[in-house]
Amino acid sequence: MPNIKSAKKRVLVNTTKNMQNKMFKSAFRTQLKSLEAEKNAENLQKAYALIDKAAARGMIHKNCAARKKARLTAEFAAN
Repeated sequence: MPNIKSAKKRVLVNTTKNMQNKMFKSAFRTQLKSLEAEKNAENLQKAYALIDKAAARGMIHKNCAARKKARLTAEFAAN
């Protein structure tokens, strides 16, 4: 445990942010899987919005977001 007041605060803030990030990533994955289960145009748009939001927040890299959207589009076009 740190002794300096600002270091103690950083530990608390980092713990809180870590929990928030875990919750968001978990929710992101769950929602994406549920949207991928049924492939239609409406779910495709919702998935795009969800992926873009995650990339904007820094949860996933922008190239990862582009790759996920490209693969979703290819799957959607194939069906």
